[in-house]
Amino acid sequence: MKRILIFTAILAFASCNKDITDRTKYAAPLSPARLDESAGNWTPILLTSATEFAIPIPAMAGTDAYKAEIKEVMQLNASISPAQQKIIRYWAAGGVFRWNEIMRELVALHNLPPYQNPDGTYPFPSAANPFAYPVFPFANPPYAARAYAYVAAAQYDALVACYKYKILYSRMPPYRYEASITPQVPAQDLASYPSEDAVLAGVTGELLKLLFPADTAYIVKKVNEQKNYRLWAGVNVRGDLVAGEALGKAIAAKYINRARIDGTGAAAGNAALWVALETQTIARGEIPWISQETPKRPPMLPLFGNVKTWLMDSATMISIRPPVPPLTGSAQFKAETEEVKWYAGHSTRERMAIVHFWADGLSTYTPPGHWNAIACEDFLPQNFSEVRWARNLALLNLAMMDAAINCWNTKYFYFNPRPSQIDSSIKTLTGLPNFPSYTSGHSTFSGAAATVLGFITPAKANIYTSMAKEASYSRLYGAIHYRSDCESGLECGNRVGAFAVTRGRGDGAN
Repeated sequence: MKRILIFTAILAFASCNKDITDRTKYAAPLSPARLDESAGNWTPILLTSATEFAIPIPAMAGTDAYKAEIKEVMQLNASISPAQQKIIRYWAAGGVFRWNEIMRELVALHNLPPYQNPDGTYPFPSAANPFAYPVFPFANPPYAARAYAYVAAAQYDALVACYKYKILYSRMPPYRYEASITPQVPAQDLASYPSEDAVLAGVTGELLKLLFPADTAYIVKKVNEQKNYRLWAGVNVRGDLVAGEALGKAIAAKYINRARIDGTGAAAGNAALWVALETQTIARGEIPWISQETPKRPPMLPLFGNVKTWLMDSATMISIRPPVPPLTGSAQFKAETEEVKWYAGHSTRERMAIVHFWADGLSTYTPPGHWNAIACEDFLPQNFSEVRWARNLALLNLAMMDAAINCWNTKYFYFNPRPSQIDSSIKTLTGLPNFPSYTSGHSTFSGAAATVLGFITPAKANIYTSMAKEASYSRLYGAIHYRSDCESGLECGNRVGAFAVTRGRGDGAN
C-alpha cells in the first residue's frame, strides 16, 4: 500500500498541473518504437471499414501543384518564430496525448453543479444555449466518461482510416523530397498523406465542439495549432492537411449522429420519475435514497443507465448488473453501516491520503479522467505510435463509459440510501455525491480501467489491480460508501473491462 501511495503521489504531481503549455517539458517528442504501418487493417469501432469515407488522390511528386506545396513548406520551415517553436514542441509529444490532456482540462472546468434558483429549484444546463447559466455542460462523472469515450473511439477510427490511405498512396514527407527542409520533429518513414495530425484535429475538434460548445473558440485555436505545426515543422504539405482534416470531420459526423440518439439527452429524467423512484423503493419495503443537499437536489442522471453501450448489448449489460445489495433492514446492512461509522471516526494519515488522492470531486477531471491521466503517464515511455495511443485509450474509455452505464443502471434500480442518510452521526471525509449508494462509481470505473490497462501493459497488471482496490476502498474510508458498494462495483467493473479486453484481443493490433 505504501508503494502504491508513493507511485500515486508522483503521478499526482505530474498530472495535476493545470498549465498545459508548461507541461510540455514532461513529454519528449513522439518517436514510436514501431510505426504500425499496417494499422489500416485493424478493426474499427463505428466505421463499417477503413475506407468508408473516401479522400482525393494526392498530387504526385514533381507536378507543379506539389512543387507549390513544397515551396510553401520551405518558406515556413526556414522562418520559425520562438512562439511557433513552442507550439511545435507542445504538439510533437503526440496528438492523441495532447487532446486527452485538453479534454481533462475541459472536464475539470465544467465539473460544477448548478446553484439553486431563488425558489429552491435547480436549473439544468442546456446545449441549445450553452453560454446561459448554468453553462453547458455539467461534466459530472457519467458525462465525462461518455465524452472521453466518444473522442477516443472516434480518434481511433479516424487514424485507422488515415493509415489505410497512407499505405495506399505512399507519399513521403516533404523533407524527403527537398533537402533544404529541416524536420523539427523526429523523422519517420511513415507516409505523409493524409496527415495523422490533421485527421486528429478534424475529428477531435468537431466532437469537442459538440461536447463543450461554450469552449468552441479555444477548441478551434488548438485545432489550428495542431495543423499549422506540421507545416512549420516541415513534415506535411498543405494537401496532406486538407485531406486529413476532411477525413477526420467526416468520421466525426458519424460519431455525432450516434451521440445524438444514444439516450443521453433523456438521462436527467423528470419530476414524476424522481418521485416514482422513491415510491417504488418504499413499496419494496426498503429505505429509498434521498438527496441530503439543502434544498433537495434532483438525482444525477437517473436514466443514464439506459444509454447505449459500446461493448455489449443492453441484455448483456443487464445480465452483469450486480446482485441485490444487503436489505436495509438486514443484519448485514446494519453491520456495514457500523463499519462506515467506525472509519469516519478513526481516520489515519495513510487512509486520509488515499481518500484525498482518489476523491476526484468537483472541479476535477473526475474518476474516468484520473484513470486517463494514469494511462497517459504510463504510455509515454512506451513509445507507442499515434494510432496505438488511440487504440489503447479507446479500449480504456469505452470500458469506463460502459462501466458508468452499468453502475448508473444499478444505482437507480436499487436506489439504496447513503450511510450518512441512515445514521446522521456519520460525517463524510470527502464530498457526498448526489445519487444512490449501490454500487460505487469509483469502484466500477476503477475495476474496468485496471482490467484494460493490465491487458495493455501486462507487466503492471498487479499494480493496476492494487490501485483499483485502493480507489475503491477510498470511498469506504471516506464514509460515503458501504463495503458491499465497493466490492460489487469493483467486480462489475472487472467484468465490463473484460469485454474491452476481448475486443482488444481481436482488433488486429496485437
